[in-house]
Amino acid sequence: MHDTTAVVSPQHRPLVSRSGNPRYSALHRRYPHVTYLRNRARVRVPHFAFEYADGGAGNDDAGIKRNWAALDAVEIVPRYGVMPALPPCDIDLFGRHYSAPIGIAPMGGPSIVWPGADIYLAGAAQRARIPYTLSTVGGTTIEKIGEIAPDVFWFQLYRFANEGHAIGFDLVRRAEAAGCRALVLTLDVPVRTTRPREAATGLAGAFQLDLGIVVQSLLSPGWMTALCRHGIPRFANLRAYAGENISLGELIAFTRREMGGAFTWEEVRAYRERWKGPLVVKGILHPQDAEKAVTLGVDGIIVSNHGGRQVDALPAPIDALPAVARQVGNRATVMMDSGIRSGSDVVRACALGANATFAGKAFLWGLGALGGQGPGHVIDLLLDETQTALGQLGARSVAELRSLSVRHPGALQI
Repeated sequence: MHDTTAVVSPQHRPLVSRSGNPRYSALHRRYPHVTYLRNRARVRVPHFAFEYADGGAGNDDAGIKRNWAALDAVEIVPRYGVMPALPPCDIDLFGRHYSAPIGIAPMGGPSIVWPGADIYLAGAAQRARIPYTLSTVGGTTIEKIGEIAPDVFWFQLYRFANEGHAIGFDLVRRAEAAGCRALVLTLDVPVRTTRPREAATGLAGAFQLDLGIVVQSLLSPGWMTALCRHGIPRFANLRAYAGENISLGELIAFTRREMGGAFTWEEVRAYRERWKGPLVVKGILHPQDAEKAVTLGVDGIIVSNHGGRQVDALPAPIDALPAVARQVGNRATVMMDSGIRSGSDVVRACALGANATFAGKAFLWGLGALGGQGPGHVIDLLLDETQTALGQLGARSVAELRSLSVRHPGALQI
């Protein structure tokens, strides 16, 4: 019998990956899935850095495990008889073309995991042409990211309500001036929470040097080299408001004083009036919240439970996704994050109504395992797995996934 699996379209499987490495290179053989990167990161970075990247809210990371289990439970029935080639997986979001339904989620303090993280993440995203979302509390300025990733730069904003949202509105002004392609308002952090694994290392919400942190750092020479090159992780975008010459402790105190609470719907409306580009809200799990956002003029919804890092009692976003997509999918761009570890997870979400997905932990594992080379390798893995899954399922495009039959035992009925 003729084996059609070897029939590959050269157009859709380049010999060189998005990061510039040959496909199936030694790097791919050593780290063929993001879980291999996780295992390497565990022993390569300081203990506090791995626990910060890997841990979640509640006992035993129950929310994170629920996200993964819910994704694993989704089954897609393939259809055969289509041309045996790997299909393209490019998409359009808000009138811009991207290479895949994969983006880098906003992550607070990724430079704790690997100093200089935002620079490496943004550069990899620009090369691969996938969205990169800089967090308000990232380690690199809006202006710098605008230079590194001019075609794919998104900005995520937390709530700064003091003095009539003076800081928040100015951050939006800076994002616009830097060429930001989409503004993302995070709704799902109304209060500050404690993550047990993170707290147990002595890292309580922000990077501060103490004896325990120093000892752990000295045991990780690669991480220390990166720290010497890029400096101590800090909230780069907030120094302009707190004072350029204040100490790290003073900057942390300023951030905790100024930032907090969930955006009200009236505040969402106010940002909609100020921001003329695509506006996205992140953290929606209920279809009526999605409906309210769309009535205010929001362009995109990211279904998310903050990666299981806020409270472990929330439903998995993949289970909430279909109801949200049914409610607003014909009027807004619906996306999803929390738990994405593979191309199979990407196609599961897209089959259930997502236009795109965002990953966070996978990129932190990549940074921890491979430093600056990690984000590009994670993109290569996810893109290759997504293309392979599309071809195996018989879908000739990302949009065609929605025509396939899906068994989804955990779907919320709201």
